[in-house]
Amino acid sequence: MFDALSDRFDGIFKRLRGRGRLSEADVDEVLREIRLALLEADVNFKVVRSLVGRIRERCVGAELHEALNPAQQVVDIVHQELIAILGGDTIRITFAPRPPTVVLLAGLQGSGKTTNAAKLARWFKQQGRNPLLVGADLQRPAAIEQLRTLGRQVDVPVVSKDLTSIGGEGGDPVEVARLGIDEARRLGRDVVIVDTAGRLSIDAELMDQVRRIAEVTEPHYTFLVVDAMTGQDAVTTAENFHATLALDGVILTKLDGDARGGAALSVKEVVGKPIAFASTGEKLGDFDLFHPDRLAGRILGMGDVLTLIDRAKEAFEEEEAEAAAAKLMEGQFTFEDFLEQMQQVKKMGPLGNLIGMIPGMPKELRNTEIDEGELGRVEAIIKSMTPQERRQPDLIDGSRRLRIADGSGTSTSEVNALLQQFREMQKMMKRFGGTMPTAKTNANVNAKAKAKAKAKKAKKGGRVTPKGGPVTAGAKTELKLPGLK
Repeated sequence: MFDALSDRFDGIFKRLRGRGRLSEADVDEVLREIRLALLEADVNFKVVRSLVGRIRERCVGAELHEALNPAQQVVDIVHQELIAILGGDTIRITFAPRPPTVVLLAGLQGSGKTTNAAKLARWFKQQGRNPLLVGADLQRPAAIEQLRTLGRQVDVPVVSKDLTSIGGEGGDPVEVARLGIDEARRLGRDVVIVDTAGRLSIDAELMDQVRRIAEVTEPHYTFLVVDAMTGQDAVTTAENFHATLALDGVILTKLDGDARGGAALSVKEVVGKPIAFASTGEKLGDFDLFHPDRLAGRILGMGDVLTLIDRAKEAFEEEEAEAAAAKLMEGQFTFEDFLEQMQQVKKMGPLGNLIGMIPGMPKELRNTEIDEGELGRVEAIIKSMTPQERRQPDLIDGSRRLRIADGSGTSTSEVNALLQQFREMQKMMKRFGGTMPTAKTNANVNAKAKAKAKAKKAKKGGRVTPKGGPVTAGAKTELKLPGLK
């Protein structure tokens, strides 16, 4: 989403790197470029004016650090100001002392409320909570059935019109929402997520219904779901909803799209409420807390190591990863291990997104379109092998290669290339692994060193106390260097 803006910032800062110091004229030129870049990214013009004013004040008025060159100082200031307009700190979700904690979702039709209700339920489950989904969207056809389907996928119960068996009228979304809270208490559920109806545009009926649902449920959090692809319309929607509901934050969807990203950079400044969660894909796992500092770093080409680590932790089991690394270093890594690791990496998301999170990645590589189909062909080749062939690739002769190629829909040359690359990797890692000290070799080296020191100490005629006098028992000696201990 922010690729075009990142490229513009990269060009601006590249021109600064060769300058010894910045004059006011240089600062004005840089700020003019930044202003144009933000406006082209569809950032609200009031937000752009405010942001550029703060950057100019800091660039001209602040004392600049001698250890940083002008480009680094401007990048640092822009980075801090981007974090500020994105919301500053990541929102912290606190839970009600008397369960359940009620979360109300509002938004226009098509913004993704129902899907994000299930994503949010999955996120709460990861926090060790027991959520319940309440379908209060009784207007859109099949909305309740969609919520039930998603609820089954994340293993979270859904209640809606079936609450008529408890009492009340199932056709009234306000009554359904109220009874949903009672049902959560009866079932011992500590989080309730209420999915409300939307409209194609804001109208009095929509606002009145959402307001009445909020009155009977008394939500601890009210989140507005907005589509990042709608640009400044998303900000306008947030303003109108905030006039009726006391919003606590925004859930921004489709951050993986190809829109210009102006909504993400405008909503906090215009509405005064932070982006609480971000949806970055269609899968139910593509959802997490919104981290302003991480997104600001990615916009400026600094990468996003923390998100990369979080995704790796979620996709990989630590013990399995260590065992795979050990087999790789010993040259015992098989095609079965390779297939398993490749499937784990795919769980982390599209490779193009992962590459963009790596700090220092060149712009040309960061913007390269990665063909996920190549991975699919490799996977197909490996799956066309027998279990014995995966463990012992040397068994694969000409006739087996032909069978594997036919079974995977590839050519024998592609099978040959994969086998050759795999053998080269095994050889390289085996050579590299042989140079790495193991715990056993470390123990032997330490034992020999201790024995040698003991024998040297036992020799007669040598000095056995440090120069300057005897050392008393229990005294501590310190290694001192000028200015350091």
